[in-house]
Amino acid sequence: MARFSKLQVLNTINEIGIVPVFYHEDVAICKEILKAVYGGGVRIFEFTNRGEGAHKVFDELVAYAKETLPELILGIGSVVDAGTTSLYIQLGANFVVAPIINPEMAATCNRRKIPWMPGCGSLTEINYAESLGADIVKIFPAQQVGGSEFIKAVKAPCPWSNIMPTGGVQPTDENLKEWLSSGAHCVGLGSQLFVKNNEGNFDYEAIKETTKQAVASFKKYKK
Repeated sequence: MARFSKLQVLNTINEIGIVPVFYHEDVAICKEILKAVYGGGVRIFEFTNRGEGAHKVFDELVAYAKETLPELILGIGSVVDAGTTSLYIQLGANFVVAPIINPEMAATCNRRKIPWMPGCGSLTEINYAESLGADIVKIFPAQQVGGSEFIKAVKAPCPWSNIMPTGGVQPTDENLKEWLSSGAHCVGLGSQLFVKNNEGNFDYEAIKETTKQAVASFKKYKK
């Protein structure tokens, strides 16, 4: 069951704006990643359903966050069907992100008042997703869809649309300024955020500092 209400999730995204997107099969590594971004000021995190047994890892992370990182809102991404959506809601997902629009997923989330963020690639798809109850829509891969200029173009006739670009977004002040100045509501940050050291291992302290800088940039440039 979700620990946070729909309003809490949406308000946190509006306030913090940086949504890390991550998957790893090693629970211990995932916990360290959560701790690092939490230390950097992030309060919302998208774990992606991309590996065999991902739901088992997610289940452990939900318990870990509840005990150790009480303000962290965990959600699930890369979900494409209603059955998997229901599974993760039962495990405690506070929001669901999809690369596609699936009306059955929308209905499942809406019944439980769980924020649902579907992937869109055109204004027609964005409008359709909003008609199904999506408060925030995701464009992915954001750079290939049209980048910051795409968001700017969409916001002209539809200024009420809340768009989260994911894919191609970098955790730098310059790049975040470009996305946010174009009208992005929030951003999803993937591999660019999770830096590694010379040995090829995750550098948790560097991840923490990069996260802190990204959150500061969001607050500085968010319209």
